[in-house]
Amino acid sequence: MKTIKDIWFSNERIFLRTTDGNEYSRPLEAFPILKDASDADRNNFKIGRFGDDVRWESLDEDIHIDSFFETKEPDTNNEIGEIFSRFPQLNVSEIARRIGINKSLLAKYIYGIKTPSEERKNQIKAALHALGQELVAI
Repeated sequence: MKTIKDIWFSNERIFLRTTDGNEYSRPLEAFPILKDASDADRNNFKIGRFGDDVRWESLDEDIHIDSFFETKEPDTNNEIGEIFSRFPQLNVSEIARRIGINKSLLAKYIYGIKTPSEERKNQIKAALHALGQELVAI
């Protein structure tokens, strides 16, 4: 079983070296909490006692070694990503709260790391539409 030897950050990516010498990296968009974190918070981690996970206590974030074996790169050329790029003033945390999902999940939809179902996509668009109606009513 591969275990984690080291973690580091460079060029908007997180890197992992295993005890067998292999290196893996993922874009920070795959881990929105880390993307939004300060360098000090990113570097304040502990590798789990079994060597298969990493914990950022101050961020309440955990990442398993298996997350580094995924290969999907960010692609904001998607409907949700395009909406949020057209309106950068939208608060991702607030929109996620309105629809009852985690901010990290919504960010993964925006960055194209995950693809929402049609139902979820419609839910996001409905929340944005409702927000727009509230703004027009002011």
